[in-house]
Amino acid sequence: MENNNFITIVLAAGKGTRMKSKLPKVLHKVGGKPMVNRVLEAASLAGSEKNIVILGFGKEMVEKVLPENTVTVLQKEQLGTGHAVLQAKDLVNPEDTVLILCGDTPLLSPEMLKHFTTAHHKNKVAASVLTTVMPNPTGYGRIVRNMNGLLQKIVEHKDANIAELTIKEVNTGIYLFNAKSLFEALEKVGNDNAQGEYYLPDVLPILHDAGQKIEAVVVDDYEETLGINSRLQLSRAEAILRERKNYELMRDGVTIIDPANTYIDSDVTIEPDCIIYPSTWIEGKTIIHSGCEIGPGCRFSDVEIGANSTISFTYAHECRIGKNVTVGPYVHLRPNTVISDNVHIGNFMEVKNSNIGEGTKLPHLSYIGDSDIGKKVNMGCGTITVNYDGKVKHRTTIADNAFVGCNSNLVAPVTVGEGAYIGAGSTITKDVPAHELAIARERQKNIPNWVDKRR
Repeated sequence: MENNNFITIVLAAGKGTRMKSKLPKVLHKVGGKPMVNRVLEAASLAGSEKNIVILGFGKEMVEKVLPENTVTVLQKEQLGTGHAVLQAKDLVNPEDTVLILCGDTPLLSPEMLKHFTTAHHKNKVAASVLTTVMPNPTGYGRIVRNMNGLLQKIVEHKDANIAELTIKEVNTGIYLFNAKSLFEALEKVGNDNAQGEYYLPDVLPILHDAGQKIEAVVVDDYEETLGINSRLQLSRAEAILRERKNYELMRDGVTIIDPANTYIDSDVTIEPDCIIYPSTWIEGKTIIHSGCEIGPGCRFSDVEIGANSTISFTYAHECRIGKNVTVGPYVHLRPNTVISDNVHIGNFMEVKNSNIGEGTKLPHLSYIGDSDIGKKVNMGCGTITVNYDGKVKHRTTIADNAFVGCNSNLVAPVTVGEGAYIGAGSTITKDVPAHELAIARERQKNIPNWVDKRR
């Protein structure tokens, strides 16, 4: 079997001045992930055995987001792409095949990179250049081929003549090299140019003059190769990724009412027969099981939602929601919350760090924090679990089948027993035994003629 193994060097040392940001360019997110992580993921899924990232500006910030198995090298001075690759020389074996990627190309697919690496090994060449046909090639180096269709040269846009400017096949800046040939040629690259930098493409004529074969491999979808240099380009890449994800979900049986106004991250899982309404953001590693109706106006981040649940106008993050649950409108479900099956959560509710038992009802206008609530409990309108004493947060426990009247305050730590009742308007500071009624409010007193006297 032919050996198609390769390692990857990702160039991620630049600041990205056109982004006008304190954040390194490669850390700007597309589809919910930093650009550089998308590039590394595509390389790994394509079969890369080792990923080396060349760092520079914002080194510490970039290192924090990289996968654990990533090898990093610092380019202390940013002296061009050729100089950047040269920093990895000691980490590469002479017999390696090296894929060179840029950290600001987040639309790469593993399938395209597999096609590229397979062609490189099949052609048995010293170097391969990935090319594509651009509708508007302005600014890109043109691929000039000879009469036999082989790569003759790459001409930068500013150096191209009138005939060469009509060429729409361009250099994507993605390369494959035999390591020995690459680093021998890099040692010969000069910096006699306007920027005084060492450019990686200058390796190609050196290899050509040495009689080594170079191949240009065309990729059909030019969008996969797009680099990001500005906020405008970032937004376009975001739109492309969203469109890809929405298409994938609709193809697999999910209804998205208005794809242009639905924003779903790449790692989200949505099962068939779900309906997603507009103005909905689904982020992180959210999982939505079959038969759910989500939206409009929802935002989920790292949430799991059970089958056949209906949720509208809700912000939920880092929590779990069971089957056949109804939530909303205007609900905030905060981290470490677990909502069991068949629960109803009505409008203007906030639930935080709590466990809500099966069949329980949280109808409206309540705050439930740091609580463990059993099955088939009814929480009256305006109820608050008072969890903070000024220093420490305490838990409230409510057993199965309890009934909490409207406008009650449960001052934690406190326990309400099974089947107990709490009268409306009560402030409960002591445990309520099972099947007892607790009333904690002053007896009503009516004062005759009080209004007339005040007037």
